Amino acid sequence: MTSGLHSPLGKGRNPKSETRPRLPWGRISAFSLVVLVFAGLAAYPYLSPDPLQKPASPVETAAVSSEAAPEAAQQDPGGIKPSRPADGANVVRQVMPDGSVVTKYTPRDRSADGPKLIDATATGPQSPETATFPDEALIENTPDGDLPIVAVDGTRPFDRYARPWSGARGTRIAIVVAGLGLSQTGTQKALQALPEEITLAFAANGNSLSRWAPEARRTGHEILLQAPMEPFDYPDNDPGPLTLTHEQSESRNLDLLHQGLGKMTNYTGVMNFLGGRFLSDADASEPVLRDIARRGLMFLDDGTSTQSLSPVYAKAYGMPHAFADLVLDQEVNHAAILAKLDDLERIALRKGSAIGVASAFDDSVAAIAEWSREAGRRGIEIVGVSALASVPN
Repeated sequence: MTSGLHSPLGKGRNPKSETRPRLPWGRISAFSLVVLVFAGLAAYPYLSPDPLQKPASPVETAAVSSEAAPEAAQQDPGGIKPSRPADGANVVRQVMPDGSVVTKYTPRDRSADGPKLIDATATGPQSPETATFPDEALIENTPDGDLPIVAVDGTRPFDRYARPWSGARGTRIAIVVAGLGLSQTGTQKALQALPEEITLAFAANGNSLSRWAPEARRTGHEILLQAPMEPFDYPDNDPGPLTLTHEQSESRNLDLLHQGLGKMTNYTGVMNFLGGRFLSDADASEPVLRDIARRGLMFLDDGTSTQSLSPVYAKAYGMPHAFADLVLDQEVNHAAILAKLDDLERIALRKGSAIGVASAFDDSVAAIAEWSREAGRRGIEIVGVSALASVPN
């Protein structure tokens, strides 16, 4: 038999009997399957919603859309934008003047079978980043609006919304500019001109307080609510709507007080507007001052009535209380107001501290702004009025 080694190349071979290499189709199929599985896993987050996030049901969506926006959002669509998503949080977005957006998240009420969220608010002074928003632990929802209350942990609005100060033992002065909210132009000018150390008091019968108060807080001011009260020459001298009088019933005066308190939030206390007759009447003033104390607010007496009983009831109810030393603009004249501010400084140097009050007249605002810029060079610290309040045990 002739060996194939001695045959010409390719001669004598049976083509059908040649052994050809075979592809490993089984392994290729298995490898392809693995590649497809891994590719699917990588693409899943982009093709499918988060499996841990429950989508909002039609019922939840309807409930969200039916909830009314706060008064501030209705009056100023470019200011506060509330929303209530289905993830269980209240979301309030506020557009700042520079176009940036500050967002606040707070827990929603949940059903008994839902997860529980711990309220960790009211644990110290409010931070500047959240100063435009009320602390919900210090809010009582009523038909008159969100009224201030003492938190479960004992924190008062007086404690939470007070403007921080250095704690130094130097000479301190608090200046309160009142009557804001009555004139829209005047209020805007005051907010633009006055340094943040000046305390601002908004009239309870003013306008757009839900707009102005957050703006004042955003720029660093401590704020008060100014309640109109009956003077001795009432009604010839009428403080306007919501005035508390000695002839009205206790329930009527409290109703009017609450209407005023509900017009804004984040204030440390209440200041009187006029009120010589009302504050000297024990039967009329006692229930009102007791209610203010119960809500954890201070009371600033403008000092215009020597017969005022506010110091007596402040001590009786443990209410933070302050008494103004001078009215700075009884004469509305730039030079006269500067002279009064110098008098206030002399009182502070003698006593260690002093409180001056003024109205939001153009001359008053300009003089206070000018004097305040120079006071620091003389070692005077201008503080929020809460820093000078007497706080009974």
